[in-house]
Amino acid sequence: MTVRLSEIAHGRSGDKGNHANVAIIANTPQGFLWLKQHLTQAAVARYFEPLGPARVIRFEAANVLALNFMLYDVLAGGASLSLRSDVQGKTLALALLQMEIKTPSNLAEMTRPKVTH
Repeated sequence: MTVRLSEIAHGRSGDKGNHANVAIIANTPQGFLWLKQHLTQAAVARYFEPLGPARVIRFEAANVLALNFMLYDVLAGGASLSLRSDVQGKTLALALLQMEIKTPSNLAEMTRPKVTH
């Protein structure tokens, strides 16, 4: 079985000229451990391969349970030159959160608790 990455994390993204910055933030410490092991530079590069990033670099921000990815040369020239619909890379985190992942055995420990009123 699979679930979407959005089950265990949320994200933000934006542009840095012709490059995109994509942050994936785990909902729980257990989710961050999973992300560190499974959401590799190679996995993210494969996922975004159709957009043609020149390279993908991963940085850890453990204090906020996040992984930050720089996708170089992925915005087809950047905001002032690109003809892409998302010239500032604002939707790239949402796109990555749609990635199908194998359902972790401890999924319940990785999801955000449901709020009831």
